[in-house]
Amino acid sequence: MSGLMILVAGPYRSGTDGDPDRIAANVEAMTAAAWELYRRGDLPVLGEWFALPLIAHASRLGVADADEAIFHLVAEAVLARCDACLRIGGPSEGADRMVATARRLGKTVYTDIAQIP
Repeated sequence: MSGLMILVAGPYRSGTDGDPDRIAANVEAMTAAAWELYRRGDLPVLGEWFALPLIAHASRLGVADADEAIFHLVAEAVLARCDACLRIGGPSEGADRMVATARRLGKTVYTDIAQIP
C-alpha cells in the first residue's frame, strides 16, 4: 500500500430523520467508497471509525452530549493527518464541514474516486 491516506466524508445522520437503518446505509456508502480506495492502493479512513466507539463508551459513562463533544472534533483530527478528502453522497453539514476543514488545511478534496491519481 503506497497511496494516499484519504478521509471519506459523506452524510452520516443527514437525510435519515434518525432512522438507524438509514444511518447504517450512509455508513455503508462511505465504507463502500473506502473499499474502492483500498483496492486502488490508498489508505481510506472514516471519522466514524474513530469517533463512534469513543462516543459509545463516553455515553455508557454518562458523559452528557458525548456526540456533540466528540464526533466532529475526532473526524477533524483524523483529517489533519490525511493527505486528502473524498466527499461522497448528498447534502450533509458534517461532510461539508470536513471539506471546508480539508481546504483550510491545504488538503486536496476529491468529489469522485476517478479524480484520484
